[in-house]
Amino acid sequence: MKAYEFPAQVNAEGKIVLPDTVLQELPQNQQLKVIIMFNEPNQDEIDDEAWHRLAAEELLRGYSDSDAIYDTI
Repeated sequence: MKAYEFPAQVNAEGKIVLPDTVLQELPQNQQLKVIIMFNEPNQDEIDDEAWHRLAAEELLRGYSDSDAIYDTI
């Protein structure tokens, strides 16, 4: 059994897009075994995302158009 390692992307439809160079190397009409590995966010990235979400929610909480200041020049 041969194994290849290469970068791939998931497109907007949720399908895995393989690089053309890899597709040319794969045998046609043969069953494959696929192992998918992906990078998980580390704890700092998770904390940053939570902080940004909280800050945005707090900023927008209680905001109304009547709070806006308009120049009447």
